[in-house]
Amino acid sequence: MRNTGTIYSSAERTPTVLPEMAELLPPLAGEQFAALEADILKNGCYSPVIVNEDMVVIDGHNRQRLCEQHGLPYQMAVFAFEDMLEAKQWALDTQKGRRNLDKWELGKIALRLKPDIEARAKANQSAGGQAFRPSETTEEGLATLPNLPSAPVDTRRELADAVGLGERTMGKVMQIDEHAPPAVKEALDSGDLSIHQGYNITQQVRELPEEQRDEAAAQAVELAKAKKEIQAFDAESDRRHKIAGLFCKAFERAVLLEPTEENVRIWTQCTRMTPEEIEDSAKEARELAEVFAAIAGILETLLPGGDGDAG
Repeated sequence: MRNTGTIYSSAERTPTVLPEMAELLPPLAGEQFAALEADILKNGCYSPVIVNEDMVVIDGHNRQRLCEQHGLPYQMAVFAFEDMLEAKQWALDTQKGRRNLDKWELGKIALRLKPDIEARAKANQSAGGQAFRPSETTEEGLATLPNLPSAPVDTRRELADAVGLGERTMGKVMQIDEHAPPAVKEALDSGDLSIHQGYNITQQVRELPEEQRDEAAAQAVELAKAKKEIQAFDAESDRRHKIAGLFCKAFERAVLLEPTEENVRIWTQCTRMTPEEIEDSAKEARELAEVFAAIAGILETLLPGGDGDAG
């Protein structure tokens, strides 16, 4: 990949949008898309859309779409790529840092790259094998090296490397894509299952007669979702108890303090506070006073007749 340095305006050239590029990454969430639209309407499209030498949009599909929708001008920077696989890989690497893509989403992107990876591997093997010949001896008596076929490509490893997943995880994604019932894939899309859980359910239902797999998978998904809800409830309960514990400890320790002038002097002398440390401690004490004042105000709203609900 290289930046050719060529820049076109949307008034000079019209780019081509290919579905395989536009749909490589999952669409922006509604809030993200709305924020991008608001920014472009306010500030214009200050980041160029990236196109290849055939004027195919490689990166910036959302910006290009919004500009066309609102009749706004934009610029296009021309990059040169070896092939569409390199272009897709570059677009993915560029966007991964901007988006919070989970492992299942990355796995699905890898599967979209599979035809390109297999096509490149086939082309490489063909180039290495068509002209295959054993070692020969030239007229000068020098031996030539044999033209050996290219080594087979490990598709799973190539896919895993393309998106930054482990090979085992990528293998599970491939098994899910090929064999999982719809309920499993839907639960993975919604984030209700992990890849490991989806793979396990897929393997379990494959042992069943085909007509029973969909129902069994749906039941297994519901069970996994129920377990997840219970775990979330337990985690929330733990969080609430930790907060309550912190408040109890804070009050228990605070009431032990007797803020007389003598006690404060003893504290500063025994801890050998510097003037700077005394100043910092005074600021912290005032901040703590504000915290306890805020707590007092909230507690008063929980009393009968207060603004809050004591129940």
